[in-house]
Amino acid sequence: MNWSVILGISKTHLLSRKKQSSIAALGVTFGIGTFITLASFMTGLNGLLDGLILNRTPHIHLYNEIAPSEQQPIDLAAEFAEGFNLIRSVKPKQSQVRLHNALPILGQLRDNPEVRGAIPQVQAQVFYLAGSIKLNGLVFGGDIMEEVRLFNMSDYIVEGDAQSLARNSNGIILGAGVADKMSLKVGDRIQISSVNGGLFPLKIVGLYQSGLADIDNVQSYVNLSTAQRILGEGKNYISDINVKLFDMELAPGMAKELARQFDLTAVDIKTANAQFEAGTDIRNLITYAVSVTLLIVAGFGIYNILNMMIYEKMNDIAILKATGFSGTDVKMIFISQAILIGTIGGALGLFIGYLLSKGIEQIPFETDALPTIKTMPVNHDPNFYIIGIVFALLATFFAGYLPASKAKKIDPVDIIRGQ
Repeated sequence: MNWSVILGISKTHLLSRKKQSSIAALGVTFGIGTFITLASFMTGLNGLLDGLILNRTPHIHLYNEIAPSEQQPIDLAAEFAEGFNLIRSVKPKQSQVRLHNALPILGQLRDNPEVRGAIPQVQAQVFYLAGSIKLNGLVFGGDIMEEVRLFNMSDYIVEGDAQSLARNSNGIILGAGVADKMSLKVGDRIQISSVNGGLFPLKIVGLYQSGLADIDNVQSYVNLSTAQRILGEGKNYISDINVKLFDMELAPGMAKELARQFDLTAVDIKTANAQFEAGTDIRNLITYAVSVTLLIVAGFGIYNILNMMIYEKMNDIAILKATGFSGTDVKMIFISQAILIGTIGGALGLFIGYLLSKGIEQIPFETDALPTIKTMPVNHDPNFYIIGIVFALLATFFAGYLPASKAKKIDPVDIIRGQ
């Protein structure tokens, strides 16, 4: 089999039908280009939505949950051991919000090679005071620089910076919703009142905006020592521990182990965001289903064009076979035509898909709910380009294989006699 001759004939056939060849290549081009554009934009949008929730959610959250005791006194009575005991109006057990031995637990977590970081946290119910205005709020105390490292906190600080809070023991990063309601800005002072009645003047060193109004209207951040002081507790008071892992998939198993080991409530990220993840999976499924459908439609277009090309080339096939070309040679001529169409159309499709993706990325996308996002989100994943060119070659190969198999079986005598 002389490949130079076969490729030369294939090239001649394609150039002799430039319009049909161009339409076939454009079918591949727009199929691949649309696939890359759609997949890049939709997965970029999904990544943005996921980031709003997952970036700020610990992989494992450790705390003391106030709940009824799992074992009631009647369960310990021997005379009722074999019976079915029904208890009404069960009250929560007496328990503390603070974590017992929190500092040793933190040390053990940070020594774990699977743990990227563990942050102690204190939550304090407060009132924001400014003149006669009084708003309910929730203040989180923690290590702000660790929050930046592990939870991308800096992406949500729209004014000021995290370093200012780390340097100021009486500073606060105020929720943007609270600041709007109370007409406050960075540099102003705000009075914080604890549920016990204590007053704490704090300087606003930054504004925090998560994009979720219910959070921004109540939530603010202070240093760990400041939150402990607001609650009137000592330096060893910790109410929560947020854990970030190197591999999020390990979170469910490790949460169960930590809950058993430390006798605490441990909620993993998959349990906490089960409904959100289900929505993400559905959006991704729709994205890939539509994208693959576009590629399949392009493949059928190529098949139809090559099929018609073979019927138009009956005389050429008869002459080729009459001059010594075997059926396999003829088959490879048409398959090579399909591969050439797929290669040229696929390469153009990758280029067009990249240009369209970059164009979408330049479209302004500004909203008060997402202050750190300035343009449309696009995911430039190289895998999309690899999938696109591989599918283009496979689709054109199979689209050309069936017509080429018919060409292989054509009897040149029947064609010449018919002429």
